[in-house]
Amino acid sequence: MNSPQTNRPTLVSGLDCAGLSRKLAVGALLLSLAVLLVACTREARLYDHLDANRPMLFVPASNDDSVKEFEIVAGTPARAIAENLAAAGLVLDAELFEAYVRSIGRAQELKAGTFLLRAGMTPVQIAEALLAAQAPGVPVTIREGWRFEQVADALEQEGVVSGEDYRRTAQTPDLEALSKLAPSNAATGPGVDPPACCEVKIDRWPFLEALPPGATLEGFLFPATYDLPAVEPSAAELIARQLDAFAVRIMPLYQKAEADGDAPFGLYELLILASIVEREAVVPEERPTIAGVLYNRLTSDMLLEIDATVQYAMGYQPQSGQWWKTPVFLEEYQGVHSPYNTYLHKGLPPGPISSPGEESFRAVLYPERHGYLYYVADADGSGAHVFAQTYSEHLENVQRYMNR
Repeated sequence: MNSPQTNRPTLVSGLDCAGLSRKLAVGALLLSLAVLLVACTREARLYDHLDANRPMLFVPASNDDSVKEFEIVAGTPARAIAENLAAAGLVLDAELFEAYVRSIGRAQELKAGTFLLRAGMTPVQIAEALLAAQAPGVPVTIREGWRFEQVADALEQEGVVSGEDYRRTAQTPDLEALSKLAPSNAATGPGVDPPACCEVKIDRWPFLEALPPGATLEGFLFPATYDLPAVEPSAAELIARQLDAFAVRIMPLYQKAEADGDAPFGLYELLILASIVEREAVVPEERPTIAGVLYNRLTSDMLLEIDATVQYAMGYQPQSGQWWKTPVFLEEYQGVHSPYNTYLHKGLPPGPISSPGEESFRAVLYPERHGYLYYVADADGSGAHVFAQTYSEHLENVQRYMNR
């Protein structure tokens, strides 16, 4: 029979101990590298997800405007906050919200406390609410029907951003640089800091592929009111937000019409038509009617004969300090040698002549079906037009309504 052995602690020599320490150190290093790799891979995935779903930053979770209390405990990471927002029905996509606050460099600045939020708020608006300690924004309103040089002049006069910078950026845009600016209508506006380890896709505005070579951003600069950062706002930030708004407000309309087979032209041609309707229609209800006239004249191979296109070619009027000449006379048009002169050249002008709003774009997608080929403004000051199917009827309207 073997005698029982007593349990004794295992003795490790100094050499073995050093070897164990080295193994532990190597193991810790490998673990750290693995953690960094996972983090970097996840960060890359978040940025890819953001690039693929940017328009959803401006889409609320629902139409529910009831107020919900949302609590953030101090020290809660952005990922958990985003997941809690989704669980509460305040955002549709937790990863998109997290990616957004990381992309603007403020994931660590989400405040602790109890917030009053609504599901009717967009993810960007919710982020603004949770970033409570931000400077107030500077509101900037871009009017429908203005050309980009006109916007640049107004910005310069108001002293908000450099009008020259706006003009230059709209005329020869650096889309790669613009796409790295934060996709927000908020007063935060810091630049995006792409992760050093990962390549970030630059496909923020794929609709700009419709731009002909050398064309400006005219027509794509969506007219609306934007909040720029209170500290050093830039023209590039404003233009980036206008393009984001175009993606959210115009592209869904076009994509639906295209899917339904209702888009009569490509995106750029529709923008040209919408910009004309924006300048021609004073009474909002007449937009689809005027759009119908444009379609009828194009189908009939007629000259469009649109005053606003010729005025776009005429450009700035130093005598009046205006971009649109008033009054203007038909006799002047024969001396305007430009492809924008639709009294001399058939078909559409080569590009948009203004920034059209949503309703003008909708009007050219769904024009009124009628037989009108002509219209003339009523001189009663209402801005309304009188429409005609034949040239003789049109001449009668000119005599009757322009001589009131």
